[in-house]
Amino acid sequence: MKTKNTRIAAFVLVVVAFALLNVNGAYPAEIGVPNVSHNVVKIDGLDVFYREAGDRSKPTILLLHGFPTSSQMFRNLIPQLADNYHVVAPDYPGFGYSSMPKVNEFDYSFDSLANVVEKFTEQLQLTKYTLYVMDYGAPIGFRLATKHPERVQALIVQNGNAYEEGLRDFWVPFKAYWKEQSEKNANELRKFLTLDATKWQWTHGTRDAKLISPDTWTLDQSLLDREGNQAIQLRLFLSYGTNPPLYPKWQAYFREHQPPTLIVWGKNDFIFPAEGAEPYKRDLKNLEFHLLNTGHFALEEDGDLIAGHIRRFMAKQKIK
Repeated sequence: MKTKNTRIAAFVLVVVAFALLNVNGAYPAEIGVPNVSHNVVKIDGLDVFYREAGDRSKPTILLLHGFPTSSQMFRNLIPQLADNYHVVAPDYPGFGYSSMPKVNEFDYSFDSLANVVEKFTEQLQLTKYTLYVMDYGAPIGFRLATKHPERVQALIVQNGNAYEEGLRDFWVPFKAYWKEQSEKNANELRKFLTLDATKWQWTHGTRDAKLISPDTWTLDQSLLDREGNQAIQLRLFLSYGTNPPLYPKWQAYFREHQPPTLIVWGKNDFIFPAEGAEPYKRDLKNLEFHLLNTGHFALEEDGDLIAGHIRRFMAKQKIK
């Protein structure tokens, strides 16, 4: 009898352990690790690379990456969500494995990137989706949301700015370049395109930098170092100045449409500090808010935690 009770107790512990893993965002035991496909679609003559996983009949989560990376920042998150959701992550032109036309062949602006992503969603017939926005993904995603509010079922914001409070010390040289496109001001921004700067973005503010894979900044830098890419990034640094004037429009969208929103923000981020996260509370009523003890690329240290927050948030909102 004692042996039987011991076996039952052991079985219960195993079941509870798997349940806890599932709650915290790990792969559900019954499905294993979902397959992620790597695809290319043509948009206005450009190859747009994207990662995709999950059943297309399930709710879609559209993942929009930041600078200086690509959809590779979501490489671990995608399979963690793909059992219950259709997950899609494109690379913008000039980033990752998408086409990289020269600056005289493509308008590298946030309007143009948003236009490409909009056409991408239409070509893939993504009529409704939850937007996960991070860094550059925020001004791209919020352009989509204000243009097509009926398509956006919810927002997940990870270190993505929509308020003046979020543009602090890091942005001083960028603001100088927005005012005057001199070679001196351009050279100040070229410092952000070096290996040291790219590594810093991935490691600054983390609890333990030794746990961040060097594959992250090494891959990103290899793509930044392609001939002509530095000119592309400078053009986008300049175009970023078009985003703050749109903040009131995006904030009006929040107030009017009240999309359910999950904030998962690395609070130690020097680029987009926590001061940029707090103002979302002013405009959004259905808001779940988490400041995480990590840096800019919060998924690297807290990916499981973020996946768990997303799964609970999406289930609570009953998004279908």
